[in-house]
Order: sequence, then structure tokens, then C-alpha cells
Amino acid sequence: PTSAQVSVVPHSGRFCYTLDNDLLTTEQRQFYEDNGYLVIKNLVSDEDIERFRKEFTRICKREVKPPGVMIMKDESLRSQFGQSEKVVNKVQDFQEDEELFRYCTLPEVLKYVECFTGPNIMAMHTMLINKLPDSDKQTFLHPMHQDLHYFPFRPASRIVCAWTAMERADRDNGCLVVQPGTHKTTLKPHGYPEREGKTNKLFHGLLDEDEKIPKVHLVMEKGDTVFFHPLLIHGSGINRTSGFRKSISCHFASSECHYIDVKNTTQEHLEKELQEMVCKKYDTTSVELKDIWNFRARLVQGERINL
Repeated sequence: PTSAQVSVVPHSGRFCYTLDNDLLTTEQRQFYEDNGYLVIKNLVSDEDIERFRKEFTRICKREVKPPGVMIMKDESLRSQFGQSEKVVNKVQDFQEDEELFRYCTLPEVLKYVECFTGPNIMAMHTMLINKLPDSDKQTFLHPMHQDLHYFPFRPASRIVCAWTAMERADRDNGCLVVQPGTHKTTLKPHGYPEREGKTNKLFHGLLDEDEKIPKVHLVMEKGDTVFFHPLLIHGSGINRTSGFRKSISCHFASSECHYIDVKNTTQEHLEKELQEMVCKKYDTTSVELKDIWNFRARLVQGERINL
């Protein structure tokens, strides 16, 4: 077995998803073990959040054009506003933008990330989400999903998302919704939901959602950060306000994780969709899912081993 497979063995008989260090209390570790997420209050400063907000606006206005960044627009508004904050619902893959990528290197974030990944940390996937006021079409309702669906690397227990609210997030403006404990399940089939109206690219959701599993709405204040497992089933609701609900996030993984081949798995159709997008954008003919992730990945702490 690779070192990545060996490292999935828990450090103690009690904990499978967190590693031994002095940062998390026993109660915090047990909460994450049981529920698959943990909220840390007031972790990121107002000053940093305002800097991220300004850089997002500059990217929307095309005042800066970081290489590799994917600017994702709402399909139902694409023809109306051109390029502005009013139409951009997500800036993804900002690893080449020095200002936004600072989020992935903040010591206050990384010290918590290390509790889940260990000391060798890769920033794998970056997003600044701008949840727009929604129409009746519910374009911005992100269906319940598992993030591992998008990732061709394992083991899942050495991957964690850090998601920071850039303003208060509540049920009115479409906060995160989680199903506690679902991180203990397997990766389930995903696809586009069957509903009227246009669906935004890559907003995949569970094809068979269990409505009986309780849902928790994560009400968070500006600067609060939730860390969650990539198998945790989660999504976000409709923004019923007139404002924009922003958050910034990064998926981190231990550099000891390893890439897998997604052919003949439930992730194969995702690879094909991403291949088409990348080949069209970069005028290339052949690319694998792990090549895309290799391009995104950045070492932020420790030593680069496998990823």
C-alpha cells in the first residue's frame, strides 16, 4: 500500500477523521467525528475579508485577469449584464491570483486544516462564491451533493474543506445546509437535477436524495469558518434577499493522498464534462481528470509527496 493508504489508520482507537494535536478539544474532535463538520467562530479577520471582496470585484470588472481562473456566470442572467458582480456567481481556481490565494495560506486557517490532513498540506480547489438574489427559477439553489464527487484523489479522510462566510449567512440568503453524519456513507451517484429552468454548469447533485435524513442550516457570521469532510452531504438554499451572499473556500488535502482512475466509476461522466470544458478553453485535445487537478494543486505547508 502507498503511504496515503497507511496514513488513513487513525492515531487512536476513538478518532478516525481527526489527527492528534493540541489544537482541537476532545469535544470538538468528537463533534467532527460524529457530524462531519466543525464551525470555528470569528476565525478570519474583517480586514482580510474586505481585501478578498475588493479583489473579487476587480476580477468581475476584468481589471485583473489571473491565468487559469474560471469565472462562472448564472445561465439565466448571462445575456443581461455582461461581466459584473450581478451575473458572476463564482470565481473558481484562483490559485494564480496572489490576493485571493492568500486565503489558502492564512496561518489561522492552516493550523485547523492540519488537524484533518496532517502537516503536509496541498491547496487543491479554490472558490469565491457570490450567491446572487434568486428568481423563481431557483438557479442558485445548489442541490445536495458530496464534494468528493469532483475529486480524483483519496483517501477522503485526509481531505477537508475550509469555508469562510464573508458576511452573515442565514436561511434568508441561502446559507450552507448539511446532513450531519453522512460523511460516514459512501460516494453516491451525482448528476444534474431534473427541474425547470436553466441549471448552472457543474452544479451536480445527488440523483437519489434521502429526504428522511435531518438537515441543519449553518447560520454563520462574517469571519466564521466551517471545516467539513468531502463525503458530507451538503448544499445551499435560495438567496431570498436583495444582496449578494459571499463566501471564500478551499479544499485542502494531505500531499500523501494519491490520484485514482475514475473510469468505470460514478465520477466518469464528470471527467468527460470537464475534459470538454478544458479542451474548449485551452484548445487541447487530450486531458485526464488528474491532469486538471495537478494544474490546480499548490503546496501551502510541509512537503509535496504524491499529489
